[in-house]
Amino acid sequence: MRRSYQTRKLERHTRRPTELLLVPMIDIFTVLVTFLLMTAVFSRTVILQLNLPPQNTTFKEPPPGLQLEVMVRKDLLQVADRNSGPLATIPNTAKGYDYDALTEYLKRVKARFPEKTDASVLLEAQTPYDTVVQVMDRVRVFEVSQGMGTVQAELFPDISLGDAPAPDSAPSPAAPANGAPR
Repeated sequence: MRRSYQTRKLERHTRRPTELLLVPMIDIFTVLVTFLLMTAVFSRTVILQLNLPPQNTTFKEPPPGLQLEVMVRKDLLQVADRNSGPLATIPNTAKGYDYDALTEYLKRVKARFPEKTDASVLLEAQTPYDTVVQVMDRVRVFEVSQGMGTVQAELFPDISLGDAPAPDSAPSPAAPANGAPR
């Protein structure tokens, strides 16, 4: 029996749609995710290991030799030996801390004590994080131009952090001698 045109047209409109196939869409998303992961740029994170002093330790007499400390104060950087006291005081410049002078002095110390690899960075309260990172980088390495590029040379890579002691009662080079406020 032959159906008429109108009957076939009616059947077309009442027919249920077929199911949606998700497999091709999942395949496309898999390829897209793979492509994005392969072309993504991953940033490299540098992690420095800090040696923090353990709590509740007994005091031991340090062995003879240099115990290098770099103190970060509001108005200056101070390089000192824990046993003998201050070695160099580097006052701030108009731009802030004089990191270049610190590097130059630490290069001279490294030339005199080449086997020394540890140093302590002592910070005053409320020292900005950027300052801490800058000082640690300058104590750890310095850059040397070699040929067309620069190479990092090691100074004192084993860094410990701590609190700076209170300034001495003697006036610092940046403070007025009469004790008047600045």
